[in-house]
Amino acid sequence: MQCSWKAVLLLALASIAIQYTAIRTLTAKSFHACPVPSPVNCSPGPGEAEMAERLCEESPTFGYNVSRKTHILILATTRSGSSFVGQLFNQHLDFFYLFEPLYHVQYTLLPRFTQSRNPSDRRVMLGASRDLLRSLYDCDLYFLENYIKPPPVNHTTDRIFRRGASKALCSPPVCEAQGPADTNLEEGDCVRKCGLLNLTLAAEACRERSHVAIKTVRVPEVNDLRALVEDPRLNLKVIQLVRDPRGILASRSETFRDTYRLWRIWDGTGRKPYNLDVSQLTTVCEDFWNSVSTGLTRPPWLKGKYMLVRYEDLARNPMKKTEEIYGFLGIPLDSHVERWIHNNTRADRFSSKHKYGTLRNSAATAEKWRFRLSYDIVAFTQNACQHVLAQLGYKVAASEQELKNLSVSLVEERHFHPFL
Repeated sequence: MQCSWKAVLLLALASIAIQYTAIRTLTAKSFHACPVPSPVNCSPGPGEAEMAERLCEESPTFGYNVSRKTHILILATTRSGSSFVGQLFNQHLDFFYLFEPLYHVQYTLLPRFTQSRNPSDRRVMLGASRDLLRSLYDCDLYFLENYIKPPPVNHTTDRIFRRGASKALCSPPVCEAQGPADTNLEEGDCVRKCGLLNLTLAAEACRERSHVAIKTVRVPEVNDLRALVEDPRLNLKVIQLVRDPRGILASRSETFRDTYRLWRIWDGTGRKPYNLDVSQLTTVCEDFWNSVSTGLTRPPWLKGKYMLVRYEDLARNPMKKTEEIYGFLGIPLDSHVERWIHNNTRADRFSSKHKYGTLRNSAATAEKWRFRLSYDIVAFTQNACQHVLAQLGYKVAASEQELKNLSVSLVEERHFHPFL
């Protein structure tokens, strides 16, 4: 019996080791393609592992970003204007743009939570997210299949989150049912006309584009991206989008009515619920503070890789700010982007405004939140987020009269220059 349980234990350990190796191999397959000598027996011979690493380090094929693509990550939080910023790349004919691919990671690994703050959950999420981003920037869309439920069949699926938000996934060669790539499409039309998404065709379309841009609200801080920023096989540039936390809270309360029900009760009754989840606010401010503090201290690893953008500045002068963003990236501004900005930032008050849409009068909406929140909630937010408000140049409203007086802006004139 003693030998039997030892044998079982050894088999279990071996199984765990095999699974771990398989996972790491899968994780690294897109970026660790160096030739590794095949061992004759079950373990590598002396010096073979070192030789494989040396081949990787010395080979020009794998030592840097061979394609010379520019990889863009829009780092944001929910209801901060990230969909709008995403369109500044989605409309560019040289960009392959993906809308929130990390949604699939979150809802596969943490199906019961929308924003987990558990440290172990966070580590798992961030590790998986970084691996997926690496693969997507390399146009390896097959890696995404690990997080799509049910799994794609023959690399085709109808389960890609907000597929219609990506023009590259709704135009030839990915979707022959649609017209040219510069046609303005509604999300629903794309999904209805194009049918199943062929990931093989999508990967080909990605490789044909000069640059790849990805938007996410599922990475808390720029520090979480350091491994990707420092990866020489990528040319990653981070656009961190921030917004006045008071505006974020107002927009979330209106958009996510069930999740923010207690905030709405407070706003409607004037009485703060005893069980109010204040972390829905404080988490935003903590993440902003930590991430922006890193960016503004200008660490060497972020040199030439980081730009801070306030939503309010973009909303007030969208064309000027967009030109600054493209200047930082060193990429010519496409006329399609200019046309989209012109058509989507001058909507009148009768225009249809879907809660996830981008058509609006951008200048008028920048501080519209001031009429959506009671002064008690605003004062609470200002106290809870006072450090990040000062850091980002947002003024405190000292009274309800000052809050409602739109002739006095609560956004300071502040210039956050890219870290070049």
